[in-house]
Amino acid sequence: MDDSQVQRILNNPKFQEMVSKKRRLSWTLTAIMLFVYVGFMLLVGYNKPFLASSFSGGITTWGIPLGLGIIVLSFILCGVYSYIANNTLDPLNKETLKEIEAIAHEKGAN
Repeated sequence: MDDSQVQRILNNPKFQEMVSKKRRLSWTLTAIMLFVYVGFMLLVGYNKPFLASSFSGGITTWGIPLGLGIIVLSFILCGVYSYIANNTLDPLNKETLKEIEAIAHEKGAN
């Protein structure tokens, strides 16, 4: 594959759309997880009495459901990514690959 083919692939609107959507999705989900995790760490560092206080009047403290919530959120975000990737990004990826293959095979046809 020569430089002109690579440039045509990089300039392909479908390829640019696919890259843009994947980048936007991954950064959005990363930002959500980072915000929640850093918020929890700040809570641990600056408000230990709240985390040590009882959740329901018993022995369960607020730290336990919040910590479990972060773990559950990570699984939910993985599910969201999988759902969007399978239903939105995969069809776009297939269309993009068809166009890229056509560009890559043009040189051999000449």
